Amino acid sequence: MTNTAKTAAITAVAASLATRLGAADAATPGTRINHSVCKWCYGSIPLEDLCIAGKEMGLKSIELLQPEDFPTLRKHGLTCAMISFPTASTPAGVKVGGIAHAFNRIDHHDTLVAAYEPLIKASAEVGAKQVICFSGNRDGMSDAQGLENCAIGLKRLLPLAEKLGVTLVMELLNSKLNHKDYMCDHTAWGVELCKKIGSENFKLLYDIYHMQIMEGDVIATIKASHESISHYHTGGVPGRNEIDDTQELYYPAIMRAIADTGYKGFVGQEFTPKRPDKLASLKQGVEICSV
Repeated sequence: MTNTAKTAAITAVAASLATRLGAADAATPGTRINHSVCKWCYGSIPLEDLCIAGKEMGLKSIELLQPEDFPTLRKHGLTCAMISFPTASTPAGVKVGGIAHAFNRIDHHDTLVAAYEPLIKASAEVGAKQVICFSGNRDGMSDAQGLENCAIGLKRLLPLAEKLGVTLVMELLNSKLNHKDYMCDHTAWGVELCKKIGSENFKLLYDIYHMQIMEGDVIATIKASHESISHYHTGGVPGRNEIDDTQELYYPAIMRAIADTGYKGFVGQEFTPKRPDKLASLKQGVEICSV
């Protein structure tokens, strides 16, 4: 193949990719939103491929990964806005760290601290700033007791997190459809936990999909509670699919409200695409949220 032919072939491939995914400067002109995506929603797409596609469409982060994924992210000029959670088993054989079994039980704390401390250190070493955590399910426990227990357990990790510049971020999830009995299911409860802990290194992940299901009033809640929030997730309601006009939320207005609070963090796309071309759906979501 001649040099001219090679150049033409490369140009054709680049044009095809740009047409399908959209170049970053075309997808996010003047946006005030730092775009991220949750890898689990695109499990069939290798991380390397998602990095290439995501970079083209204006993503700055791929999240809910582990520190060992940073070499791949860095190769493509990306970061991980939220490190995923660790899991471990208690002496009683309970697997803790995930959504259902976490910080709202005192007998989980020793195991959780032992699991989170090395993750916080590893996250800091690669430059990651946030690590996700969960309350756990109620399982008959009162919200007041769970609040107290979560504060006790998380405060054991805060000195290390503060020293290393890492923020522990508890996700707000709905207990109506997806995560039955989950305790941190209302913004007010999460905000109260932030007050009780009293550290800038503990904040909330406000999942727009989950909180629309639980309490609605999304924009007003964001305006009132933004100081306790350090991360946002998207998702179409109902169904947690594409965030376009097939669902009930109007994301451009929500994104403007977030940006108007002075928020400088990331917004992670966390919807599960229904369409065959998952990357086209992701590109559309990024464009919708580029305000």
